[in-house]
Amino acid sequence: MRINLEWLREWISFDFEPYELAHQLTIGGLEVGSIETISCHSKGVLIAKIIDCRPHPNADRLNICQVDTGSSVHSVVCGAQNAQKNMLTAYAPLGSILPDGRTIEPVNLRGEASEGMLCSSAELGLSEDHSGLVELEENAPLGAFIEDYLKLDDVALDLELTPNRGDCFSVIGIAREASALNGKPFKESSVKVVSAQITDSFDVAIKAKSACPRFVGRVIKGISTNAITPSWMRERLRRSGVRAINPIVDITNYVMLELGQPLHGYDLGKLSGSISVRNAMDSEELILIDNNKVELDPSVLVIADNSGPIGLAGIMGGKSTAVESTTTDVFLEAAFFSPTSIMGRARKFGLHTEASLRFERGVDPEQQLRAIERATQLLLEISGGNAGPVTISENKAYLPSSHSISLRHKRLESILGLSLEPDVVETSLKLLQMKVQKKDTDWLVIPPSFRFDLAIEEDLIEEIGRIIGYDNLPVTPEIGARQLDTATEEYISEDYVVDRLVDRGYSEIISYSFIDKHLEEKINPKGKSVDLANPLSKDLSVMRGSLWPGLLTTAKKNLSRQRSRIRIFEVGTQFLQESKEVKETRVIAGLALGQIWQEHWGNDNRDIDFFDMKADLEALFKLKNNKNSIAFALAEHPALTLGKTARILNNDKEIGWIGELHPELQQNMDFKSSTMLFSLEIESLLFREVSSFQAYSKYPSVRRDLALVLDEEVSSEQVTSSIRDISGNQLRDIRIFDVYRGKEIESSRKSLALGLILQDTSRTLTDKDVDEIIRSITSHLERTFRATIRK
Repeated sequence: MRINLEWLREWISFDFEPYELAHQLTIGGLEVGSIETISCHSKGVLIAKIIDCRPHPNADRLNICQVDTGSSVHSVVCGAQNAQKNMLTAYAPLGSILPDGRTIEPVNLRGEASEGMLCSSAELGLSEDHSGLVELEENAPLGAFIEDYLKLDDVALDLELTPNRGDCFSVIGIAREASALNGKPFKESSVKVVSAQITDSFDVAIKAKSACPRFVGRVIKGISTNAITPSWMRERLRRSGVRAINPIVDITNYVMLELGQPLHGYDLGKLSGSISVRNAMDSEELILIDNNKVELDPSVLVIADNSGPIGLAGIMGGKSTAVESTTTDVFLEAAFFSPTSIMGRARKFGLHTEASLRFERGVDPEQQLRAIERATQLLLEISGGNAGPVTISENKAYLPSSHSISLRHKRLESILGLSLEPDVVETSLKLLQMKVQKKDTDWLVIPPSFRFDLAIEEDLIEEIGRIIGYDNLPVTPEIGARQLDTATEEYISEDYVVDRLVDRGYSEIISYSFIDKHLEEKINPKGKSVDLANPLSKDLSVMRGSLWPGLLTTAKKNLSRQRSRIRIFEVGTQFLQESKEVKETRVIAGLALGQIWQEHWGNDNRDIDFFDMKADLEALFKLKNNKNSIAFALAEHPALTLGKTARILNNDKEIGWIGELHPELQQNMDFKSSTMLFSLEIESLLFREVSSFQAYSKYPSVRRDLALVLDEEVSSEQVTSSIRDISGNQLRDIRIFDVYRGKEIESSRKSLALGLILQDTSRTLTDKDVDEIIRSITSHLERTFRATIRK
C-alpha cells in the first residue's frame, strides 16, 4: 500500500517528520518498507494558457502556439498533438531548468522562433507519459509555479501490510492508525448524499447469496466526454502508483484508495437485460479488460448479464462492458464479496489486482453505500451528468455481524506484564473506534465493522499493547524451574550432522516448501503431490515431495552468477499424499556440481562424480559407528541417470538415494557439467552404536589379495558384505583396488581385485591360518556368486 502525506493530512493533522511517522507506523505493526520524496526538480516552470494555436507554415507536425502566463504572451513552437486553443498547461519559459538539467534557450524551428517549451508529464518528471502536454483545469492560476499548484513538495510511504490488516489498504485506514498511535483527532469527513435527479436504475439479482451479501449500484447518465481528470486527482493517483485513464475509471480508483472499497463502472449502453451475481458455469469464457481470455468454472464468482459473464467478481471487469472515453451513461457497482469467495481466484488466472488484494483480505461491510455516494459526488463535479437512485440488493443474514469480546483486566496485565489503569485501557480502545462497556473490573468491547480481524481477547490485548507502545512494555526475565535433558551417547543432534557436511565443503540453504508442479512431476513422477488450495502463484502450487527441486533451482541461480563449483545441502520436510493422509518426512538432501577441487596449481582437477559424493555420504555414516549397516544398491530413479543411481540402505531398510541428475533434466536446467544429488531420511543418521574400547593388537597383520571373476550384475557391495559375514573378527578391512573388464574376461563378467587385511588379537596368524580363511571365503563366494579366482 502506497500513500502520500499530502492526502493523509486531509484526515489527520500532524507536524512531525515523515521518518517519525514511518517509525510510529512500523512499531505499531504497519511496516513501512520505503520512504520516497516527491518533488519537482524543475525550476521556473509556470502555468500558462494557449490563447492561439495555428499550424506551422513549414512543418506538418508542428504548431505555433501563443502562450499567456498572465503577465506576458510568448510564441512557442510545439509538436504535441493535444495542443489546442484555451488549453491550460505547463510552460517552461526562457531560462527555466527542466528535471533532466536542460536550460531552456531560444531556438529557431523551421524558420519560426520558439520562446520556451510546453511540457508533457514525462518532461516534468511526473510520469513516463510523453504522448501530449500536461492538461490543467480551467481554474488553474496563470503564472503560478507548477510545483506549487500540484503540491509537489510531498513524501510517499510504501507500507508492507500483513494479510490481517485489510482495513489499512486505504488512506482512511492509515489515517485512523496514525490518529490512534499519536492521540491526534481523526477528521471523519461526511460524504454528501447525492439526491436522485432521474429515476433510471438497473436490476440486480444475487444468486450467490453467501458470496455476495450486498451489492450497491447506481445509474448516472449524461456524463461529459470532454471532461478531464483534474490534476490534483491525477497526482494523487500517480503518487499511489496508479495510472490515470479517464475520469470514470480514475474516480473509482480514487475512491478505492481513499476508502478501501473497490468499485467498478459498467458502460450502461453495453449492458444487456439485468445483472446477476452468480457462480460461473463450466467452460464459460470471458475476455477481460486487459484482453486476456479466461476459461471459467463453478468455483469462480462472476458478474453476468443476459449475454453471459461480464466480469470476474472482485477481481477484474470484462472488456465487453468496459467504460471508454466516449461513455456517457454508466452503472456504478460497490459490492461486498466474502473473502473466501475471492481468495485464490485471481492467482488461478495469473492475475493480481488492487480489487482482489482488498477483497481477499476483507473490506468494511458497511462501506459500500458511502463509496457509491463519494464516487457519485466526484463524478458529477468533474464530468457532470444526472444520478439515479441508489439501489441496494442484500442478504443481511450472510453479512458479517458485530460481536462483543470480553476483556479481563487480570488477563490483560498477565500478558502485557504491566499494570494499567482502567482509564488507560478504555482510552486506548476508544482511540481505535471501539465501543467499550465497563463490567465490574472487566470490559465488554465491540470492534468497529472495519476491524474484522479482531475476534478474541488476545486480539484486544495486542491492540492495547500497540497503542501504549511496545517499547514501553517492561522486559521481564523468565523465571522458572528448568530441567536438563538427559544426555545420551546414542543420539546425534542434527547440528552435528550439518556440521559434518559443512566440513566437507557444503553450504546450507533454505528453500520454499512450495514448488512448481511441473518440476515436481519431473523429479517425482510416481509420487502423488500435495496440491495447495490457495497457492501464492502458479510456480508455487504444490508442496515439495523432494528437496531436490529447491536445490536445483538454487544451483541454477548460482550458476547464472558465475559460481561454477557448487556444493549445497538442505535439511527440511518433504510431503507426499498417501490415501487421505499427508506423509511428512524430514530429510537431508544435497547437490554437488563442478570441479572436485577449488582451482589450484598443485591439483589435477576433474569434475565431481558419483563416487566423490558417495565419499561425502560415507563421512556422514561414520557418525553412526557402524559403517557395515549401510549399503548402496544399484537402482533406478526417474530423476537420476541409469547406471549411476543407487538406493541407500540401513540394515536393509531404504533410507535414501544417491546418483547423477538425469541428462534430460540436466539439459532443461541448462547445467553444463554432471550434477550429483543425494537425499537421506535424517532420522537414520541420528542414532549410533555406542563406542566400546578395543585394544590394538600387538601382533602383525597379514594382507592377502584376491582377483575374483564375477558376473557383471554382482556388485562390490554384495561381495564385501558376504566376505564380512563369513570371516569373523580376524578380518580387519577390505580394500578394493582394481576393477577390470576386457581381454581374457567374458563380456558378461568382470574382475574385482580385493585386498583382505587379517589380524588376530591373541596370536600371530600363520600361513595355514590365513590359507584356511581364504579357502573359506573363496568357497563361499563360488557358491553364492559363481565367483572364480582369476589366473
